[in-house]
Amino acid sequence: MTSDELAQLRGMLAAAPIDFSTNAQEVRAMFDGMIATFPVDESYNFAEKTIGGITGHWLDAPKKSANVMLYIHGGAMLVGTAFGYRGLSGNLAQASGVNMFSIDYRLAPEHQFPAALDDCHAAYEGLLAEGFAAENIVVAGDSAGGGLVLSLLLKLKGAGKPQPAAAVLLSPWADLTHSGETMKTKKDVDNSLSQVGLQAGAEQYLGSTKATDPLASPLFGDYAGIAPMLIEVGSEEILLADSTRLAAKAGEAKVDVTLHVWPEMPHDWSLFSFMLSEGRDMIAEVGTWVSARLAK
Repeated sequence: MTSDELAQLRGMLAAAPIDFSTNAQEVRAMFDGMIATFPVDESYNFAEKTIGGITGHWLDAPKKSANVMLYIHGGAMLVGTAFGYRGLSGNLAQASGVNMFSIDYRLAPEHQFPAALDDCHAAYEGLLAEGFAAENIVVAGDSAGGGLVLSLLLKLKGAGKPQPAAAVLLSPWADLTHSGETMKTKKDVDNSLSQVGLQAGAEQYLGSTKATDPLASPLFGDYAGIAPMLIEVGSEEILLADSTRLAAKAGEAKVDVTLHVWPEMPHDWSLFSFMLSEGRDMIAEVGTWVSARLAK
């Protein structure tokens, strides 16, 4: 990383903050407009597909593979699309050498909890019905999508369903009570998120559901028996404590958990791999980790 790369990214984030307390249609237009400018590798041949009744974008593995990544995009459960996240999801899948299905789950406030989780669950069950074994599936997500990955693992556990082979969590939003100490200690260095904005997003998503419900705030879940997980988080995130507390809790439950805190990195920096070398390095690290845990 050069100081110029990081300064450029911080300036870009500070110039266009996403305010989740505004009208959902307005914030979606702003977010989708921003992410539409991010480059996507021209060699990626995405196809629209429906699996388990859930629509999304499919990308074949670079070489024939029995493995698949179920990707769940971020956006506070309010914004984002599988199309908009093609750059990140495609890069992660190609680095991992797997097929990939990135889903369009229902968004709040039109569709409140548990709609998004139900869609993630339906997509996972759909992959099983398509013939993919659980040991051939990795579930990955960034930010709110990382939280939904955790919620999905807990839902599968509660239903007695097989866990995927592994889970990848990029800057996960796992505590909708926002009780982590870094909400305060990192507020002046996080150019992407604010506690006020996250609280507004959480309220729109939760509706009448309590913020301590483990399927909505997965940090409060029971992690015994949960799939191995890789957590990637930046040191400059107000959500840093979500990741550190999650790793500690999962580790205490004897989950195979790997936590990597990247110095100086902002929230969800892998989205900006086209301009930040640490984003590319992290994607490569995810690929190596996933490859080591999937059935061959």
